[in-house]
Amino acid sequence: MNNLNPKIKVLVIGDIMIDHYIYGNCNRISPEAPVQVVEIQKEEYTLGGAGNVLKNLISFKCVVDVISVIGNDEHGALVIKELSDCGIIGDGMLTDNSRCTTVKSRVLASNHHLIRLDRENLSEIPVEIETQLIKILKNKIDLFDIVLISDYNKGLLTRSLLKEIFTLCRLKGIPTLVDPKGLDFAKYRGAHIIKPNKKEAAQATGIAIKDHESLKQACASLKEITQCDKVIITLSEEGIAFYAENELTLIPTKAMGVIDVTGAGDTVLASLGVSLASNQSLQEACEFANHAAAIVVSKVGSAVATFEEIDQKFPKS
Repeated sequence: MNNLNPKIKVLVIGDIMIDHYIYGNCNRISPEAPVQVVEIQKEEYTLGGAGNVLKNLISFKCVVDVISVIGNDEHGALVIKELSDCGIIGDGMLTDNSRCTTVKSRVLASNHHLIRLDRENLSEIPVEIETQLIKILKNKIDLFDIVLISDYNKGLLTRSLLKEIFTLCRLKGIPTLVDPKGLDFAKYRGAHIIKPNKKEAAQATGIAIKDHESLKQACASLKEITQCDKVIITLSEEGIAFYAENELTLIPTKAMGVIDVTGAGDTVLASLGVSLASNQSLQEACEFANHAAAIVVSKVGSAVATFEEIDQKFPKS
């Protein structure tokens, strides 16, 4: 990991949320209905979504900041507190009184997910909020080496906001890396690199990804739809593929024991961003992301990886 710059400055723009974990034991069935009874032992609240990307970047010792929107509620206040605890001032955060802060509550018993409960508002942000976000971006953009777009399809990243982001970043010569959501990938036109997973890539292109050739076709289609420079597709247990200069390269997974894949995509986005901003090649960046992902899927919840963990588990990386 010696070639990675720990002082990379990264701006994250995306849907920030709270991950709420309820841990307990499950030893009986409810007499009221045929459902399991979970005896709660502990609860945890942590940053999720784009916030998990931030946590991964901080674990890699990057200088980070975020632009996002929260609701005017207790969970929004919790987001600001969590950001402050991470050393982030939070002046890129706006409050939208018309929406709630997104919360994902997961119930786990013996490290097994039983159910997830979501509280969210999927409507697009108002125009006046979008205008304020663009102003914030213009004031901040020159401070950063790379911009990571973490789209969870919660209404923040409108087509017009994305257009402003990509236009400004290309004007400034700052690379953008997108973790996309939804079916309309045309809204990412102008991004430098787009990073869907296999299912997202198949849905966005209409191509059933079954083998090397169909994977290459999907990558070519994504490049045409988004007019991006390069495409990266995460393939779960099959690893990571990247498409550049009309060539497809597959890097097999490094994971040896999968316990929980929650937040693995956020780790991949963060690790790719650190690598690429350190002027590593796309191959080197994908190798590093593969190593980082292997670390986090061996943990419970939205976990992070460190340079030390990666060096210890993959000493030749």
